[in-house]
Amino acid sequence: MTKLDLEAFLPYRLNRIGSAISQEFRSVYGPHHDLTIPEWRVLATLGQFDEMGAKAIGRHSSMHKTKVSRAVRALEERRWLKRRESEADRREEVLTLTSLGRRAYADIVPRALAFEKRIMSALESQAAPFMSALQRLEEILEAKREV
Repeated sequence: MTKLDLEAFLPYRLNRIGSAISQEFRSVYGPHHDLTIPEWRVLATLGQFDEMGAKAIGRHSSMHKTKVSRAVRALEERRWLKRRESEADRREEVLTLTSLGRRAYADIVPRALAFEKRIMSALESQAAPFMSALQRLEEILEAKREV
């Protein structure tokens, strides 16, 4: 029987590094704002796009609908986001950040960019080829989804 060297297996390595970076990045927004990873992703998505439905946030951030739902509820309880009925589909709600949510987002973004800059700087001359390889993987996987 052929055995898989899990530590050298690309999907396993990408998952581990993604998880490690996500956990490390939580140190940027967690201590200051007490956010979970899903809450940060919802906040960041709404900060970037201004408004969006929960389903679209889930697709954009690759999060399961229950995680999105819990994060939305938590941010709403903090009064960082608000809901309104969608004019296009009454079954869907449109989510937007409140002024408190926008303030938290504005506080986190410079820290997030500094965090990314530290990682990219550590990669030195390998940063650009690494980003190109990530872009190519995303294109390949997106093309397969469309088939």
